Amino acid sequence: MPNTVLSQSAGVKQVICINWGTKYGTPFINRLYAMVKRNITPPFTFTCFTDVRTGLNPDILCEDLPPLGVEELPSRTLGIWGKSRLWNRELGTLKGTVLFLDLDIVIVGSLDPFFEVGEADDVFMARNQTTPFERLGQSSVLRFPVGKLEPLFHRFNADPQGTADKYRFEQRFVTRNAPGGVKFFPRKAVLHFRQDCRWPFPLNYLLAPTLPQSARIVLFPRGLNPNHAAEGRFGGQTLRSPLGHVRSSLNANLRNGKRVFRYLRHYILPTPWINDHWHEG
Repeated sequence: MPNTVLSQSAGVKQVICINWGTKYGTPFINRLYAMVKRNITPPFTFTCFTDVRTGLNPDILCEDLPPLGVEELPSRTLGIWGKSRLWNRELGTLKGTVLFLDLDIVIVGSLDPFFEVGEADDVFMARNQTTPFERLGQSSVLRFPVGKLEPLFHRFNADPQGTADKYRFEQRFVTRNAPGGVKFFPRKAVLHFRQDCRWPFPLNYLLAPTLPQSARIVLFPRGLNPNHAAEGRFGGQTLRSPLGHVRSSLNANLRNGKRVFRYLRHYILPTPWINDHWHEG
């Protein structure tokens, strides 16, 4: 990554995350903070916008969830539209450039370059690797100046369901409508666990997922949490041997609605290197 240092207040790197509801909660927040601390050069701050504070590491700065501009979020689409809170003009007491990280990522290398690339006013995203023929960002790793995305906040709130129906995912909405456009972090720095680490079928039954040397962040989207991948359980499914997983593909109930080939190719062996990084210590 280019080494263009951002002009931030006092040179402090500002990392943020957001948590609402019960899907992730305290363990994921604490692990994310610990990974950030191990992989960033001070000074830095770590702020969580959250509706739960019990049990959090005392070094985590907690802020109330930024307000939504709507009473109900879209219900017919797959996007995580609750992230629209981050598009507010203000984010608590924060000013300047922030790096947003999803709670279900694994940090495996230095975060410093994510603050050094580009200019302070740029909006940067990870590249979405499941749509190679579309210039699409992945909002799991998003850098932006506080307030820069406010036009998106108002546009979304004017017609939440219509916006969600048109773009399907909040990251497509951001990619196509961010003021001044978006730039992408280097492709090999932010990796997709299933696309870049897991072996393709049928090698996924013989070889455990690998960690490419270029990786700094590994993403775990679409229901596959790091703890499940570490154990070799896709999406929380029952842990089975390779042969046992093949046998279970014959049972439609065990496949949980997935087609046979999709079910077979999702198999993963336990991935020990995840626990080497995804922990609080």
